[in-house]
Amino acid sequence: MTIQETEQQIIDEFANFDEWLDRYAYLIELGKDCPVIEEQDKTEQNLIRGCQSRVWLSCEHRDGKLYFRADSDAVITRGIISLLIRALDGHTPQEILDAPLAFIDAIGLKEHLSPTRSNGLTSMVKQMKMYALAYKVKEQ
Repeated sequence: MTIQETEQQIIDEFANFDEWLDRYAYLIELGKDCPVIEEQDKTEQNLIRGCQSRVWLSCEHRDGKLYFRADSDAVITRGIISLLIRALDGHTPQEILDAPLAFIDAIGLKEHLSPTRSNGLTSMVKQMKMYALAYKVKEQ
């Protein structure tokens, strides 16, 4: 499945909820399925800067594709990072770099987060794209 197809699935899922409280509850549920980072990988190096809560993200490069694992000490943040992982996991560095992640605006995520959580979302996206850039350079 392409990143764009996954994004459309996410948009369709969030369209089922009329209220943002229901969307927050869904984000919390999604966080329970987040591919969890190993305890030994919860290091300063894997901590994402700019997030209100603590978020750890690791990335593995295997067979030309990137695979992400994460965790957070905040349930909504864990749900947000799980959405990003769902969209980007198992794709090539170039696909990740090219992904506009339009679902973020389409579901109204940024506008319904506090400014600090919105900054955290931006930091998570930036870190995932930085991993993609680093592995793309290594492949060349």
